Amino acid sequence: MSLFSILERRLNKKGRYAGSKQSLDNDTIAKYISEISSMSKSTAYEYSKRLSYYKAFVLAEYRTSVDNIIRKINDGTYDPYNVLSSYRAFLQDKGSISAITMKQQVITIKNFLEYSDVDISPRKFKLKVKLPKAPRKNKQALSKEDIAEILNACSDIKLKTYVMFLASTCCRAVEALSIRAIDLDDKSSPARILIRGEYAKTKVERTIFLTDEMTKQLRQWLEFKHRTRRVCQKDSLTGKTLTEYRTLTPDPYALIFAVRQDIADPDPRNLYTNLRIDFAKTLDRIGKGSREDNKRRRKITLHSFRRFVKSTISDLGFGDYSEDFIGHDGSTYYRKTVREKAEIFTKIEPYLTFLDFATLERKGADTNTRIEELESINQILRQKDSMNTDAIATLSDQLDKVMQEIEILKKQK
Repeated sequence: MSLFSILERRLNKKGRYAGSKQSLDNDTIAKYISEISSMSKSTAYEYSKRLSYYKAFVLAEYRTSVDNIIRKINDGTYDPYNVLSSYRAFLQDKGSISAITMKQQVITIKNFLEYSDVDISPRKFKLKVKLPKAPRKNKQALSKEDIAEILNACSDIKLKTYVMFLASTCCRAVEALSIRAIDLDDKSSPARILIRGEYAKTKVERTIFLTDEMTKQLRQWLEFKHRTRRVCQKDSLTGKTLTEYRTLTPDPYALIFAVRQDIADPDPRNLYTNLRIDFAKTLDRIGKGSREDNKRRRKITLHSFRRFVKSTISDLGFGDYSEDFIGHDGSTYYRKTVREKAEIFTKIEPYLTFLDFATLERKGADTNTRIEELESINQILRQKDSMNTDAIATLSDQLDKVMQEIEILKKQK
């Protein structure tokens, strides 16, 4: 049961203002959400949910609206720290939310009150509103074998392409769903794709490279997406079943992972919901769907692939590059050209290839050949070094003999 449902049930049980919430003024919340939405729609959506919980709490505990309690805080009737502390205590009594969620809820309300011209001292807030510390857990590490098993278990090509994209590019879940056909450049070597700034968490546009395996998989998915389909519909007048063949017209500005044409500009977050559910079913099917102690979040999530990629690249000795690759700010002084980044990517590409065994074997054979060449060159250099050592020893003996002859001549004189 959600927190809002708990608040609603408590409110109705007490019989306070049942069905009268619409008559209460909450204009400040609407203005605050509007301001947040101008920066980030996803953040505004999350804040809206948190404030709806707080609105129900204020109505149940103080028998008033949010705007009215703000006015009472400003005129000294209520202490803002007591209000926040009461809200924290109420959340804590429910025991159905984690410490992290509780902290986020209270901090959001604190920010909202400050937006509403309520003065809150950071020092007093820390002293008077005690927030629980969230225990930090070690996240389960994915291995390359785990990812290969998950990819092989994917039930359809769309899910397989999406999971492989996350595992080889280290993109965030919504970032991957925001890419369009026009953002893909599969003619370059290596292929690359553009992540638009409006869908990036840092709001910074970046270009990421694709492995050969990922490029082939994307081409297969796009070919499958634009295939000719047989559509059967029942005629409402005659009752007969009509069959027609339709082909999805390629649109360079359409989202790669979006299929429906009746939606002009689909939201990537809506695509995420269905893919997340399909991914969870895949984990359950192969016995990897275990959950954490709170039994809500799974141990393996779509975010787990980012940890795998970051760890893999860092272990290869490219720590600064890994920060740039996953979309973090990284060091201010780390700057590389696109060509230099592409050269580094070719070195890590085999470690981000999961199912293309032919490519791996070919790269492995090329590596072995290169090693043999280096060993041959090393052997030649050793032989030359040995010859040079012998020549130097011979010259040294000849020099000693010449010096002895010179000493004999000096004595004869």
